[in-house]
Amino acid sequence: MPTSYPDLVIRGGKIVTPEGVVQGDVAIADGKFVSVGPSVSGAVVEVAANGKWVMPGGVDSHAHIEQMSGMGQWNADTFETATKSAAMGGTTSVISFAAQAKGQRLNDTLSDYAARAARGAMIDHAFHLTVTDLSVPDFETDLAALIRAGHRSLKVFTTYNIQLQDADLLRIFRLARQHGALVCVHAENDAIIAEAREMLVAAGRTAPKDHAISRPRVAEIEAVERICRFAEYIDQPTMLFHISTLEAAEAVRAARDRGAPVWAETCPHYLLMTEGVLDRPGLEGAKWMCSPPQRTGRDQQALWQALLSGALDLVSSDHAPYRFDETGKLAAGPDAGFHQIANGLPGLETRLPLMFDAMVTGGKGGPEAFAELTAHAPARLYGLRGKGGIAEGMDADAVIWDPHRTVIYGSDDLHDNVGYNPWEGFCVTGWPEHVILRGQSLVKDGVFLGKPGGGHWIDRPTLATRPVGPVH
Repeated sequence: MPTSYPDLVIRGGKIVTPEGVVQGDVAIADGKFVSVGPSVSGAVVEVAANGKWVMPGGVDSHAHIEQMSGMGQWNADTFETATKSAAMGGTTSVISFAAQAKGQRLNDTLSDYAARAARGAMIDHAFHLTVTDLSVPDFETDLAALIRAGHRSLKVFTTYNIQLQDADLLRIFRLARQHGALVCVHAENDAIIAEAREMLVAAGRTAPKDHAISRPRVAEIEAVERICRFAEYIDQPTMLFHISTLEAAEAVRAARDRGAPVWAETCPHYLLMTEGVLDRPGLEGAKWMCSPPQRTGRDQQALWQALLSGALDLVSSDHAPYRFDETGKLAAGPDAGFHQIANGLPGLETRLPLMFDAMVTGGKGGPEAFAELTAHAPARLYGLRGKGGIAEGMDADAVIWDPHRTVIYGSDDLHDNVGYNPWEGFCVTGWPEHVILRGQSLVKDGVFLGKPGGGHWIDRPTLATRPVGPVH
Protein backbone atom coordinates (compact mmCIF):
# COMPACT_ATOMS: atom_id res chain seq x y z
CA MET A 1 0.00 0.00 0.00
CA PRO A 2 1.42 3.45 -0.88
CA THR A 3 2.86 5.32 2.08
CA SER A 4 0.78 8.34 1.07
CA TYR A 5 -2.31 6.59 2.35
CA PRO A 6 -3.44 7.82 5.79
CA ASP A 7 -3.11 5.61 8.86
CA LEU A 8 -6.80 5.91 9.71
CA VAL A 9 -9.95 7.22 8.06
CA ILE A 10 -13.24 7.85 9.86
CA ARG A 11 -15.83 7.57 7.11
CA GLY A 12 -19.18 9.22 6.70
CA GLY A 13 -19.51 11.15 9.92
CA LYS A 14 -21.08 14.44 10.91
CA ILE A 15 -17.83 16.19 11.83
CA VAL A 16 -17.91 19.09 14.27
CA THR A 17 -15.00 21.42 13.48
CA PRO A 18 -14.17 24.86 14.91
CA GLU A 19 -15.71 26.34 11.74
CA GLY A 20 -18.93 24.32 11.78
CA VAL A 21 -20.39 20.93 10.91
CA VAL A 22 -18.96 19.06 7.91
CA GLN A 23 -20.32 15.83 6.46
CA GLY A 24 -17.69 13.40 5.20
CA ASP A 25 -14.41 11.73 6.08
CA VAL A 26 -11.63 12.47 8.55
CA ALA A 27 -8.13 11.28 7.60
CA ILE A 28 -5.34 10.80 10.14
CA ALA A 29 -1.60 10.26 9.61
CA ASP A 30 1.28 10.31 12.09
CA GLY A 31 -1.07 11.25 14.91
CA LYS A 32 -2.45 14.37 13.17
CA PHE A 33 -5.56 15.24 11.21
CA VAL A 34 -4.54 15.56 7.56
CA SER A 35 -7.91 15.95 5.88
CA VAL A 36 -11.36 16.92 7.16
CA GLY A 37 -14.43 16.51 4.95
CA PRO A 38 -13.33 15.34 1.49
CA SER A 39 -13.69 11.69 0.56
CA VAL A 40 -10.47 9.70 1.06
CA SER A 41 -9.71 6.77 -1.24
CA GLY A 42 -7.66 4.55 1.02
CA ALA A 43 -6.34 3.99 4.52
CA VAL A 44 -4.50 1.41 6.58
CA VAL A 45 -7.51 1.29 8.95
CA GLU A 46 -11.06 2.45 8.25
CA VAL A 47 -13.76 3.22 10.81
CA ALA A 48 -17.36 3.64 9.70
CA ALA A 49 -19.12 6.52 11.42
CA ASN A 50 -22.31 6.01 9.39
CA GLY A 51 -23.75 9.46 10.07
CA LYS A 52 -22.80 9.55 13.76
CA TRP A 53 -21.26 12.62 15.33
CA VAL A 54 -17.48 12.95 15.11
CA MET A 55 -16.45 15.33 17.87
CA PRO A 56 -13.09 16.59 19.12
CA GLY A 57 -11.66 14.67 22.06
CA GLY A 58 -12.87 16.29 25.25
CA VAL A 59 -10.63 18.71 27.14
CA ASP A 60 -11.25 18.80 30.89
CA SER A 61 -9.38 21.76 32.31
CA HIS A 62 -10.18 21.24 36.02
CA ALA A 63 -9.58 17.88 37.68
CA HIS A 64 -7.99 16.86 40.99
CA ILE A 65 -5.80 13.78 40.55
CA GLU A 66 -3.31 12.33 43.08
CA GLN A 67 -3.65 15.50 45.12
CA MET A 68 -4.17 16.44 48.74
CA SER A 69 -7.26 18.57 49.27
CA GLY A 70 -7.49 21.88 51.08
CA MET A 71 -8.89 19.87 54.03
CA GLY A 72 -5.73 17.75 54.15
CA GLN A 73 -7.08 14.56 52.59
CA TRP A 74 -5.75 12.64 49.58
CA ASN A 75 -7.96 12.08 46.53
CA ALA A 76 -9.05 8.54 45.80
CA ASP A 77 -7.75 8.50 42.23
CA THR A 78 -4.31 7.80 40.82
CA PHE A 79 -3.33 9.09 37.39
CA GLU A 80 -4.04 5.62 36.07
CA THR A 81 -7.58 5.32 37.43
CA ALA A 82 -8.52 8.94 36.74
CA THR A 83 -7.32 9.04 33.15
CA LYS A 84 -8.91 5.69 32.32
CA SER A 85 -12.18 7.07 33.66
CA ALA A 86 -11.75 10.25 31.62
CA ALA A 87 -11.11 8.31 28.43
CA MET A 88 -14.14 6.07 28.95
CA GLY A 89 -16.23 9.25 28.97
CA GLY A 90 -14.65 10.75 25.83
CA THR A 91 -12.01 13.03 27.39
CA THR A 92 -8.53 12.87 25.82
CA SER A 93 -6.79 15.82 27.52
CA VAL A 94 -6.89 16.94 31.14
CA ILE A 95 -5.36 19.67 33.29
CA SER A 96 -4.84 18.67 36.91
CA PHE A 97 -3.14 20.39 39.85
CA ALA A 98 0.46 20.30 40.96
CA ALA A 99 -0.35 21.58 44.45
CA GLN A 100 2.35 23.23 46.55
CA ALA A 101 2.51 22.11 50.17
CA LYS A 102 3.39 24.65 52.84
CA GLY A 103 7.15 25.13 52.90
CA GLN A 104 7.71 23.32 49.59
CA ARG A 105 9.69 24.88 46.74
CA LEU A 106 7.71 25.08 43.52
CA ASN A 107 10.37 23.15 41.60
CA ASP A 108 9.95 20.23 44.00
CA THR A 109 6.17 20.40 43.72
CA LEU A 110 6.28 20.19 39.95
CA SER A 111 9.00 17.56 39.57
CA ASP A 112 7.29 15.14 41.95
CA TYR A 113 3.87 15.58 40.37
CA ALA A 114 5.15 15.36 36.80
CA ALA A 115 6.94 12.10 37.60
CA ARG A 116 3.71 10.56 38.90
CA ALA A 117 1.82 11.70 35.80
CA ALA A 118 4.49 10.33 33.47
CA ARG A 119 4.19 6.89 35.09
CA GLY A 120 0.43 6.62 35.19
CA ALA A 121 -1.41 9.03 32.87
CA MET A 122 -3.13 7.37 29.91
CA ILE A 123 -4.40 10.56 28.26
CA ASP A 124 -2.57 13.78 27.45
CA HIS A 125 -2.18 16.23 30.28
CA ALA A 126 -0.96 19.57 31.58
CA PHE A 127 -0.79 21.05 35.07
CA HIS A 128 -1.99 24.08 36.96
CA LEU A 129 0.53 25.17 39.62
CA THR A 130 -1.41 25.62 42.87
CA VAL A 131 0.36 28.34 44.86
CA THR A 132 -0.11 28.32 48.64
CA ASP A 133 3.17 29.57 50.15
CA LEU A 134 5.01 32.57 48.72
CA SER A 135 7.59 32.59 51.53
CA VAL A 136 9.60 29.58 50.31
CA PRO A 137 13.15 30.11 48.99
CA ASP A 138 13.53 31.30 45.38
CA PHE A 139 9.77 31.53 44.95
CA GLU A 140 9.77 34.14 42.18
CA THR A 141 12.75 32.60 40.37
CA ASP A 142 11.17 29.15 40.37
CA LEU A 143 7.77 30.46 39.33
CA ALA A 144 9.21 32.38 36.37
CA ALA A 145 11.21 29.33 35.22
CA LEU A 146 8.23 26.99 35.45
CA ILE A 147 6.03 29.36 33.47
CA ARG A 148 8.72 29.65 30.78
CA ALA A 149 8.90 25.84 30.71
CA GLY A 150 5.25 25.66 29.62
CA HIS A 151 3.25 25.59 32.85
CA ARG A 152 1.09 28.55 31.91
CA SER A 153 -1.63 28.53 34.56
CA LEU A 154 -1.59 29.17 38.31
CA LYS A 155 -4.27 28.27 40.86
CA VAL A 156 -4.99 30.28 44.00
CA PHE A 157 -7.65 30.06 46.70
CA THR A 158 -9.51 32.71 48.68
CA THR A 159 -10.76 30.14 51.21
CA TYR A 160 -9.87 26.82 52.92
CA ASN A 161 -6.68 26.67 54.97
CA ILE A 162 -4.54 27.44 51.92
CA GLN A 163 -6.06 30.76 50.93
CA LEU A 164 -3.94 33.76 49.99
CA GLN A 165 -4.59 37.17 51.47
CA ASP A 166 -5.28 40.08 49.14
CA ALA A 167 -1.70 41.38 49.14
CA ASP A 168 -0.37 37.99 48.08
CA LEU A 169 -3.10 37.61 45.50
CA LEU A 170 -2.06 40.92 43.94
CA ARG A 171 1.56 39.79 43.97
CA ILE A 172 0.64 36.59 42.13
CA PHE A 173 -1.39 38.56 39.60
CA ARG A 174 1.57 40.83 38.87
CA LEU A 175 4.02 37.94 38.55
CA ALA A 176 1.63 36.11 36.22
CA ARG A 177 1.29 39.21 34.07
CA GLN A 178 5.06 39.68 33.97
CA HIS A 179 5.79 36.10 32.89
CA GLY A 180 2.72 35.22 30.81
CA ALA A 181 0.46 32.94 32.86
CA LEU A 182 -3.27 32.68 33.48
CA VAL A 183 -4.44 32.96 37.09
CA CYS A 184 -7.25 30.57 38.08
CA VAL A 185 -9.18 31.32 41.27
CA HIS A 186 -11.40 29.38 43.64
CA ALA A 187 -13.31 32.47 44.72
CA GLU A 188 -15.33 32.32 47.94
CA ASN A 189 -15.10 34.69 50.92
CA ASP A 190 -13.45 32.77 53.75
CA ALA A 191 -14.71 34.99 56.59
CA ILE A 192 -18.35 34.64 55.54
CA ILE A 193 -18.00 30.86 55.25
CA ALA A 194 -16.27 30.60 58.65
CA GLU A 195 -19.00 32.59 60.38
CA ALA A 196 -21.82 30.60 58.77
CA ARG A 197 -20.13 27.30 59.60
CA GLU A 198 -19.50 28.22 63.22
CA MET A 199 -23.11 29.27 63.76
CA LEU A 200 -24.46 26.05 62.24
CA VAL A 201 -22.12 23.82 64.23
CA ALA A 202 -22.99 25.66 67.45
CA ALA A 203 -26.66 25.06 66.72
CA GLY A 204 -26.07 21.35 66.10
CA ARG A 205 -26.93 21.63 62.41
CA THR A 206 -24.19 19.45 60.93
CA ALA A 207 -26.01 17.18 58.45
CA PRO A 208 -24.81 17.11 54.83
CA LYS A 209 -27.85 19.17 53.80
CA ASP A 210 -26.56 21.98 56.05
CA HIS A 211 -23.41 22.18 53.92
CA ALA A 212 -25.39 24.18 51.35
CA ILE A 213 -26.18 27.03 53.75
CA SER A 214 -22.73 26.84 55.34
CA ARG A 215 -21.33 28.33 52.14
CA PRO A 216 -23.74 31.21 51.48
CA ARG A 217 -24.13 32.42 47.93
CA VAL A 218 -22.92 35.87 49.00
CA ALA A 219 -19.52 34.29 49.80
CA GLU A 220 -19.10 33.42 46.13
CA ILE A 221 -20.60 36.67 44.87
CA GLU A 222 -18.29 38.88 46.95
CA ALA A 223 -15.13 36.97 46.08
CA VAL A 224 -15.92 36.77 42.35
CA GLU A 225 -16.60 40.50 42.23
CA ARG A 226 -13.35 41.21 44.10
CA ILE A 227 -11.24 38.98 41.86
CA CYS A 228 -12.77 40.56 38.76
CA ARG A 229 -11.66 43.97 40.09
CA PHE A 230 -8.15 42.65 40.78
CA ALA A 231 -7.93 41.33 37.22
CA GLU A 232 -9.19 44.63 35.87
CA TYR A 233 -6.79 46.67 38.03
CA ILE A 234 -3.69 44.72 36.97
CA ASP A 235 -4.96 43.79 33.48
CA GLN A 236 -4.18 40.14 34.22
CA PRO A 237 -6.00 37.29 32.41
CA THR A 238 -7.99 35.43 35.07
CA MET A 239 -10.23 32.36 35.12
CA LEU A 240 -12.98 32.09 37.75
CA PHE A 241 -13.56 28.46 38.64
CA HIS A 242 -16.88 26.62 39.21
CA ILE A 243 -19.38 29.50 39.07
CA SER A 244 -22.58 28.36 40.84
CA THR A 245 -24.81 31.42 41.25
CA LEU A 246 -26.79 33.78 39.06
CA GLU A 247 -25.14 36.80 40.67
CA ALA A 248 -21.58 35.52 40.16
CA ALA A 249 -22.30 34.85 36.48
CA GLU A 250 -23.64 38.39 36.19
CA ALA A 251 -20.52 39.76 37.92
CA VAL A 252 -18.36 38.06 35.29
CA ARG A 253 -20.57 39.43 32.52
CA ALA A 254 -20.35 42.95 33.94
CA ALA A 255 -16.58 42.74 34.28
CA ARG A 256 -16.23 41.55 30.70
CA ASP A 257 -18.45 44.40 29.53
CA ARG A 258 -16.03 46.79 31.25
CA GLY A 259 -13.14 45.20 29.35
CA ALA A 260 -11.70 43.17 32.23
CA PRO A 261 -9.65 40.13 31.06
CA VAL A 262 -11.75 37.56 32.90
CA TRP A 263 -13.20 34.20 31.91
CA ALA A 264 -15.26 31.73 33.87
CA GLU A 265 -16.37 28.11 33.95
CA THR A 266 -19.15 26.08 35.48
CA CYS A 267 -19.70 22.33 35.97
CA PRO A 268 -22.42 19.76 35.21
CA HIS A 269 -23.41 19.45 38.88
CA TYR A 270 -24.37 23.14 38.93
CA LEU A 271 -26.24 22.88 35.64
CA LEU A 272 -28.12 19.66 36.42
CA MET A 273 -28.36 19.35 40.23
CA THR A 274 -29.80 21.51 42.98
CA GLU A 275 -29.03 21.63 46.69
CA GLY A 276 -31.81 19.11 47.26
CA VAL A 277 -29.38 16.29 46.39
CA LEU A 278 -27.79 16.79 49.83
CA ASP A 279 -31.03 16.13 51.74
CA ARG A 280 -30.86 12.36 52.26
CA PRO A 281 -31.01 10.03 55.27
CA GLY A 282 -28.00 9.87 57.56
CA LEU A 283 -24.74 10.82 55.86
CA GLU A 284 -25.80 9.65 52.39
CA GLY A 285 -25.95 13.24 51.19
CA ALA A 286 -22.20 13.54 51.77
CA LYS A 287 -21.68 11.83 48.41
CA TRP A 288 -22.89 15.02 46.71
CA MET A 289 -21.07 17.56 48.88
CA CYS A 290 -18.88 19.93 46.87
CA SER A 291 -17.76 23.53 47.14
CA PRO A 292 -19.37 25.76 46.18
CA PRO A 293 -22.49 23.68 46.81
CA GLN A 294 -25.24 23.08 44.29
CA ARG A 295 -27.75 25.92 44.28
CA THR A 296 -31.32 26.45 43.01
CA GLY A 297 -33.30 25.90 39.84
CA ARG A 298 -33.16 29.64 39.20
CA ASP A 299 -29.37 29.50 39.32
CA GLN A 300 -29.39 26.58 36.89
CA GLN A 301 -31.38 28.58 34.36
CA ALA A 302 -29.08 31.57 34.73
CA LEU A 303 -25.95 29.43 34.27
CA TRP A 304 -27.31 27.88 31.08
CA GLN A 305 -28.15 31.34 29.75
CA ALA A 306 -24.67 32.57 30.64
CA LEU A 307 -23.02 29.62 28.89
CA LEU A 308 -25.01 30.05 25.72
CA SER A 309 -24.54 33.83 25.63
CA GLY A 310 -20.78 33.66 26.22
CA ALA A 311 -20.70 35.12 29.73
CA LEU A 312 -19.39 31.73 30.89
CA ASP A 313 -16.77 30.15 28.68
CA LEU A 314 -16.53 26.43 29.32
CA VAL A 315 -17.69 23.42 31.32
CA SER A 316 -15.20 21.44 33.41
CA SER A 317 -15.79 18.49 35.72
CA ASP A 318 -13.99 19.73 38.87
CA HIS A 319 -13.37 16.02 39.41
CA ALA A 320 -12.65 15.68 43.15
CA PRO A 321 -12.81 11.97 44.04
CA TYR A 322 -13.36 10.67 47.58
CA ARG A 323 -14.71 7.26 48.47
CA PHE A 324 -17.78 7.03 50.69
CA ASP A 325 -15.91 5.19 53.43
CA GLU A 326 -13.30 5.70 56.15
CA THR A 327 -10.63 6.46 53.53
CA GLY A 328 -12.63 9.34 52.09
CA LYS A 329 -15.86 11.08 52.96
CA LEU A 330 -16.22 9.25 56.28
CA ALA A 331 -12.63 9.67 57.49
CA ALA A 332 -13.92 11.48 60.60
CA GLY A 333 -16.22 8.59 61.45
CA PRO A 334 -19.85 7.54 60.90
CA ASP A 335 -21.13 10.55 62.84
CA ALA A 336 -19.08 13.20 61.00
CA GLY A 337 -20.52 16.67 60.55
CA PHE A 338 -20.53 18.43 57.19
CA HIS A 339 -17.52 20.48 58.34
CA GLN A 340 -15.49 17.26 58.71
CA ILE A 341 -16.38 15.74 55.34
CA ALA A 342 -14.21 16.09 52.22
CA ASN A 343 -15.80 18.23 49.52
CA GLY A 344 -16.01 16.97 45.96
CA LEU A 345 -17.56 14.41 43.65
CA PRO A 346 -16.30 12.46 40.63
CA GLY A 347 -16.98 13.88 37.18
CA LEU A 348 -14.23 13.08 34.66
CA GLU A 349 -16.19 10.23 33.10
CA THR A 350 -19.69 11.73 33.23
CA ARG A 351 -19.02 15.34 32.10
CA LEU A 352 -19.30 14.74 28.36
CA PRO A 353 -22.24 12.29 28.27
CA LEU A 354 -24.23 14.60 30.57
CA MET A 355 -23.48 17.64 28.44
CA PHE A 356 -24.10 15.77 25.16
CA ASP A 357 -27.47 14.64 26.47
CA ALA A 358 -28.42 18.19 27.45
CA MET A 359 -26.93 20.09 24.52
CA VAL A 360 -27.08 17.78 21.50
CA THR A 361 -29.90 15.39 22.33
CA GLY A 362 -31.82 17.95 24.38
CA GLY A 363 -31.10 20.88 22.09
CA LYS A 364 -29.58 23.32 24.61
CA GLY A 365 -27.13 24.92 22.22
CA GLY A 366 -26.57 22.04 19.82
CA PRO A 367 -23.47 20.11 18.68
CA GLU A 368 -21.30 23.11 17.86
CA ALA A 369 -21.87 24.73 21.24
CA PHE A 370 -21.19 21.37 22.91
CA ALA A 371 -17.81 21.08 21.17
CA GLU A 372 -16.99 24.70 21.96
CA LEU A 373 -17.69 24.45 25.69
CA THR A 374 -16.09 21.05 26.26
CA ALA A 375 -13.11 21.07 23.88
CA HIS A 376 -12.48 24.14 21.72
CA ALA A 377 -12.69 26.79 24.46
CA PRO A 378 -10.66 25.03 27.18
CA ALA A 379 -7.88 24.18 24.72
CA ARG A 380 -7.82 27.75 23.38
CA LEU A 381 -8.01 29.58 26.70
CA TYR A 382 -5.35 27.43 28.38
CA GLY A 383 -3.00 27.39 25.38
CA LEU A 384 -3.09 23.61 24.87
CA ARG A 385 -1.12 23.43 21.65
CA GLY A 386 -2.64 21.12 19.03
CA LYS A 387 -5.65 20.19 21.16
CA GLY A 388 -9.39 20.73 21.19
CA GLY A 389 -10.40 20.77 17.52
CA ILE A 390 -10.77 18.67 14.39
CA ALA A 391 -8.71 20.55 11.82
CA GLU A 392 -5.73 19.84 9.60
CA GLY A 393 -2.48 19.77 11.58
CA MET A 394 -4.13 19.34 14.97
CA ASP A 395 -3.56 16.30 17.17
CA ALA A 396 -5.90 13.54 16.02
CA ASP A 397 -8.03 13.36 19.16
CA ALA A 398 -11.59 12.44 18.22
CA VAL A 399 -14.71 10.78 19.60
CA ILE A 400 -17.43 9.04 17.61
CA TRP A 401 -20.74 9.57 19.40
CA ASP A 402 -23.73 7.29 18.95
CA PRO A 403 -26.59 9.80 19.26
CA HIS A 404 -29.22 7.11 19.79
CA ARG A 405 -27.69 4.98 22.53
CA THR A 406 -29.39 5.47 25.89
CA VAL A 407 -27.63 4.66 29.17
CA ILE A 408 -29.01 4.79 32.70
CA TYR A 409 -26.17 5.30 35.17
CA GLY A 410 -25.81 2.67 37.90
CA SER A 411 -24.65 2.86 41.48
CA ASP A 412 -20.99 1.99 40.77
CA ASP A 413 -20.39 1.81 37.02
CA LEU A 414 -17.60 4.35 36.57
CA HIS A 415 -13.94 3.48 35.99
CA ASP A 416 -12.39 5.77 38.61
CA ASN A 417 -11.54 4.69 42.17
CA VAL A 418 -14.48 6.34 43.93
CA GLY A 419 -16.87 3.41 44.30
CA TYR A 420 -20.11 5.27 43.62
CA ASN A 421 -21.69 7.27 40.82
CA PRO A 422 -23.34 10.56 41.89
CA TRP A 423 -25.49 10.36 38.74
CA GLU A 424 -27.04 6.99 39.64
CA GLY A 425 -30.44 6.68 37.96
CA PHE A 426 -29.76 9.57 35.56
CA CYS A 427 -30.55 8.72 31.92
CA VAL A 428 -28.40 10.03 29.07
CA THR A 429 -28.96 9.63 25.35
CA GLY A 430 -25.77 9.89 23.31
CA TRP A 431 -22.69 7.81 24.08
CA PRO A 432 -18.96 7.94 23.22
CA GLU A 433 -18.47 4.60 21.45
CA HIS A 434 -14.99 5.15 19.97
CA VAL A 435 -12.33 7.40 21.52
CA ILE A 436 -9.14 8.17 19.59
CA LEU A 437 -6.00 9.80 21.02
CA ARG A 438 -3.37 11.03 18.56
CA GLY A 439 -4.68 8.64 15.94
CA GLN A 440 -4.75 5.56 18.17
CA SER A 441 -7.91 3.90 19.48
CA LEU A 442 -8.12 4.44 23.23
CA VAL A 443 -11.67 3.17 23.83
CA LYS A 444 -13.66 1.07 21.38
CA ASP A 445 -17.10 -0.41 22.02
CA GLY A 446 -16.65 -0.11 25.77
CA VAL A 447 -13.18 -1.71 25.84
CA PHE A 448 -10.30 0.38 27.17
CA LEU A 449 -7.08 0.01 25.15
CA GLY A 450 -4.73 2.49 26.84
CA LYS A 451 -1.53 1.83 28.76
CA PRO A 452 -0.11 3.51 31.90
CA GLY A 453 2.29 6.23 30.84
CA GLY A 454 0.79 6.42 27.35
CA GLY A 455 -0.38 10.00 27.86
CA HIS A 456 1.86 12.88 26.80
CA TRP A 457 2.54 16.12 28.64
CA ILE A 458 1.16 19.08 26.66
CA ASP A 459 3.58 21.97 26.23
CA ARG A 460 2.11 25.45 26.45
CA PRO A 461 4.78 27.79 25.02
CA THR A 462 2.37 30.71 25.12
CA LEU A 463 -0.96 31.34 26.74
CA ALA A 464 -3.47 31.62 23.92
CA THR A 465 -6.56 33.55 24.99
CA ARG A 466 -9.14 35.25 22.87
CA PRO A 467 -9.75 39.01 22.95
CA VAL A 468 -11.97 40.28 25.73
CA GLY A 469 -15.08 42.19 24.76
CA PRO A 470 -18.70 42.82 25.73
CA VAL A 471 -20.93 39.77 26.12
CA HIS A 472 -24.01 39.73 23.95
